[in-house]
Amino acid sequence: MESLTLEQYRKMVDKVLEFKRLNGDLPEYAVVEGCRIDKREYIDMIERVNTFFLQMGRNPGSVDITPLDDVPTVEILI
Repeated sequence: MESLTLEQYRKMVDKVLEFKRLNGDLPEYAVVEGCRIDKREYIDMIERVNTFFLQMGRNPGSVDITPLDDVPTVEILI
């Protein structure tokens, strides 16, 4: 999985924020349709979507999951 649809992204953000509300800290990773996205990658995604929204005045159609290093971003959970 290299990107999320806007619907998948919104569900992921809702789950992350709910976890923070219940536990006081962000989760170490988020799972979307069996794929694990590390904390630093989902934070980067949120920042990019917020920047896009502020600049363009609308939400993107999809959100790319981009690695911050040369390490794979998404780990598929079995």
